[in-house]
Amino acid sequence: MSHSEKINLLGLSLPKMQAFFADLGEKPFRATQMMRWIHQRGVTEIEQMTDISKALRSRVAEIAEIRLPEIVNEYHSVDGCRKWIIEVESGSRVECVFIPEAGRGTLCISSQAGCSLDCSFCATGKQGFNSNLTVAEIIGQLWWANHKLGGFNDSTLRPVSNVVMMGMGEPLLNFDNVIDAVSLMMEDLAYGLSKRRVTISTSGVVPALERMRGLTDASLAISLHAPNDELRSQIMPINRRYPIRQLLQAATDYIHSLPDRRLPVIEYTLIAGVNDHRAHARELAALLKSFPCKINLIPFNPFSLSDYRKPSANVIGNFRQILQEAGYTVTIRTTRADDIGAACGQLVGEVEDQTRRSSRHRERNSRGKPLVEPDVANLNRAAETVR
Repeated sequence: MSHSEKINLLGLSLPKMQAFFADLGEKPFRATQMMRWIHQRGVTEIEQMTDISKALRSRVAEIAEIRLPEIVNEYHSVDGCRKWIIEVESGSRVECVFIPEAGRGTLCISSQAGCSLDCSFCATGKQGFNSNLTVAEIIGQLWWANHKLGGFNDSTLRPVSNVVMMGMGEPLLNFDNVIDAVSLMMEDLAYGLSKRRVTISTSGVVPALERMRGLTDASLAISLHAPNDELRSQIMPINRRYPIRQLLQAATDYIHSLPDRRLPVIEYTLIAGVNDHRAHARELAALLKSFPCKINLIPFNPFSLSDYRKPSANVIGNFRQILQEAGYTVTIRTTRADDIGAACGQLVGEVEDQTRRSSRHRERNSRGKPLVEPDVANLNRAAETVR
């Protein structure tokens, strides 16, 4: 059997791992053993799994393997952050970023190579869409981070305590693979992360958000970035298909389906002169009045294909104050790892732009034309995949 035909055990959730061993006539505890070897001990060679009989190891190795995506580059920031460039089987390259903080370590994971949504403030979208990542390629980012940070060497050490699906791509346009990967992250026999510490972020793929109910209880973040449909449609083409009220209703329904009273997070990138006025802050406060949430303000991180600018500290402070006075819990995301191109919104990866979107953006930018020219047909096709 060729390498490509073998089952990749790295990407199997617990139910699928149990089904794999059931097909071999084995008991469910074999799945437990395999999960622990791969995800808790970091072992990728089947012959090294010593509590499994040699005969069974041989049978498994004939039809399956543990195949990791390949790290092709690693970068260390002066502030302690680390970024890995990972090549996946499609030939595309994606990025994941580890952000150490007091009391926790957050891993920002990619779900797609490139992105079809083309939000005007995000560098990834300027590449166009290249490929969906498999479950193994998504969970492989967490596996590699644990390996690189020493998490497999010491069972008491948990370098990655939080995962955010906020890297390259729109997670809910790779729905099934993201849901399976998130289940592995929270599986006690794998990484055992708290459901409060695994966050799926979406720009507003409403049908997929509706499908999430009953399939996962991960935390939710909404990339909103504007307080009204007119402005949001200008900077986020997806809003033309799924407007704000529809998005907030789907998010409300998901949050109400959870067994606890977790609050979703509203992500709002502040862009100088675009969405950072005091009037925008007051409008945002009114919009979210019946939507209990936390608000995370993200100062825009400049990149080469955009002429947007970061607001001044005074403007950011005023925006936060208006929201706080309206009763919201508001945080301002500190820019991290910008010296290695890993700050929020900067992830671009070392990939070929299959759609030539970046060249179109450069051309429009040089002629002083708006950067947002949504490929609505492409968005519609992508959205249909989650219905």
